[in-house]
Amino acid sequence: MLKKRIITAVCLLPILVVAVWFDEPLPWLTIVAAIWGVLATLEFYRAVKTSRIEPLTSFGLIWTLLLIISPHCSWIYINPLLLTSAVVLPSLWLLARRQKENAFASWIWTTAGIIYIGFLLSHFVALRGLESGRDWVLFALFVTFASDSTAYFIGRAFGKHSLATNISPKKTQEGAVGGVIGAVIVSLLLVVLLDLPIGYVAATLLAIAVSFFGQIGDLLESLFKRNMGVKDSGNAMPGHGGFLDRMDSVVFTGVVVYYYVILFSG
Repeated sequence: MLKKRIITAVCLLPILVVAVWFDEPLPWLTIVAAIWGVLATLEFYRAVKTSRIEPLTSFGLIWTLLLIISPHCSWIYINPLLLTSAVVLPSLWLLARRQKENAFASWIWTTAGIIYIGFLLSHFVALRGLESGRDWVLFALFVTFASDSTAYFIGRAFGKHSLATNISPKKTQEGAVGGVIGAVIVSLLLVVLLDLPIGYVAATLLAIAVSFFGQIGDLLESLFKRNMGVKDSGNAMPGHGGFLDRMDSVVFTGVVVYYYVILFSG
């Protein structure tokens, strides 16, 4: 399994870096995020269906796509409009539908998939559009990857105390601390390599926040799969599971870095 994880990561990482680095003639990061987000949403709804709940899959996929590409629209009200319609339109459809069993649950899960994947993932597209956005996206991604990887390896080597037994028994407190340390080390290296407009103390604090919320995202996705009774969201990537499995941490860390840049970095 470890060998498969490494091979898959080595194959996909260059594609991701190229997509972030180049923004012309096409917004490659947006294209990758849109494809990834739609496939992850499809896996999300498939998992929901295992609990005998039928979300509005087609609607959810379309709205997820619209939210991910919405940062390219200059109209200031596009996001509020999309989010509002993501809540209102499914409820009207389900009220009009003849079959009312689990209708409320269908509405909740339809909207949850759109917000969890489409809205949160759109922050990476928005971050890429800011000044020094390319470097900040790379920072968010690689600090998250460092946190995930060091948590995994340190947890395997030294983990003795469970972090969340009822959610993900294999995750340990030692691994969580290791993830924070790995995130801080990589963040400080990236500040130098990318010449980011952030001090070392602020970079350390931001890395801690990225690692913390990344691990929270990982636990939430584990809780979702446990509730749905599935082991992995899919098997598209050997050693990693599905598209949803590989973005559980990233969707939260992109939000953290985006709002740091907006609020504290001008």
